[in-house]
Amino acid sequence: MELYSTKHQVENVSLKEAIFKGLPADNGLYMPVEIPTLPPAFFDTIETRSFQEIALEVAKTLIGLEIPDNVLTEIVNDAINFDAPVKPVHDNIHVLELFHGPTLAFKDFGARFMSRLMSYFLQKDHQEINILVATSGDTGSAVAQGFLGVPNIHVYILYPKGKVSKIQEQQLTTNGQNITALEIEGTFDDCQRLVKEAFLDTQLNEKLNLTSANSINICRLIPQSFYYFYAYAQLKAKGKPVVVAVPSGNFGNLCGGLIAQKMGLPIRHFVAATNANDIVPAYLASGIFQAKPSVKTFSNAMDVGNPSNFPRMLALHDDAYEQVKANISGKAYTDEETVQTIQKIYQQTGYLLDPHGAVGYLGLKDYLTSLDEEVNGVFLATAHPAKFIDVVETAIENKVEIPELLAQVLNKPKEAIAMAPEFERLKSFLLNK
Repeated sequence: MELYSTKHQVENVSLKEAIFKGLPADNGLYMPVEIPTLPPAFFDTIETRSFQEIALEVAKTLIGLEIPDNVLTEIVNDAINFDAPVKPVHDNIHVLELFHGPTLAFKDFGARFMSRLMSYFLQKDHQEINILVATSGDTGSAVAQGFLGVPNIHVYILYPKGKVSKIQEQQLTTNGQNITALEIEGTFDDCQRLVKEAFLDTQLNEKLNLTSANSINICRLIPQSFYYFYAYAQLKAKGKPVVVAVPSGNFGNLCGGLIAQKMGLPIRHFVAATNANDIVPAYLASGIFQAKPSVKTFSNAMDVGNPSNFPRMLALHDDAYEQVKANISGKAYTDEETVQTIQKIYQQTGYLLDPHGAVGYLGLKDYLTSLDEEVNGVFLATAHPAKFIDVVETAIENKVEIPELLAQVLNKPKEAIAMAPEFERLKSFLLNK
């Protein structure tokens, strides 16, 4: 698998190099030089295959010969060992539940796959690495669990103080071992900026061998394509075109779907649904991308004011605005609309949404009303409602049962290092570790 930088100012690299570099030296993002398509026979029988069988076929096609088949089979079967069911909500609207992994969020797919792939390369080369990751919520906990105890890897998680839910904070600050949580006095954008600056700092990289586990790392996007294929397999028998709505923040999840589409998956259209951080919907309306400071919302994992994966979204459409606009619709929603939707859907159908899934539902429902044809609509539920228990319980005026996996972390002591959002502070801390 050969990858290029979206800024086209450095040489192409292998998958192994891209995974461990995280970012190219020109501050672009790695993308596959070629995205191969799957044969028609694969789609003819996709509904007969298990999730793991689908994931393995997609991974082998995309990655190529860089990973031996037996190793890749073991990685996929170990990383993707939980379900991603499509469930009906009402009418022609369905939900793809991505919260059945160990941290009850979709980030488990990327983190678990990446940790096992990195471990394979590191053990083979007898190397050690340090991972820096910025999180607005679920990435941190998924990375912490995905990499916990993995040999030759230390993880530093940067999260914004007071801007993640209590359960999310417990999940990413109670691990110990090879996981260190850094509580940054700022926003997610500050955390993301610090990580990017670290990757571009020569001294840090020479001493620490840095890489990232954010969606800026191409290895996160590969497994995020798997569940789009699996969702299609579950909906295929209904015999209608498929439209997918993605609750979006940093836009890695949507790019995973776009990669799947490039590989031949027949998704008719995407909807990028955001909260008040509406940078991409504004771009889709105007053709102008204008980053701005992020604002805090109930759907905090989407509180991103400068989406890192936007260049990938463009690259997947040949950097052509008209292509992007034809393939993706965008809409932003307020916290009030989010809460009202959680309440309404629960009362009318009994289905319980989290704030992110509610935004995805709204985006899908609004788009479907503009169509004059019958389609199967599916929105992504990216986290379990219990991870946002205060918002959800207020919305439905009822108690939410906390899954055992979450209950286990609530009483553990928090371990986090407070830090100002200043790069020199971060650099000094890392160099002295």
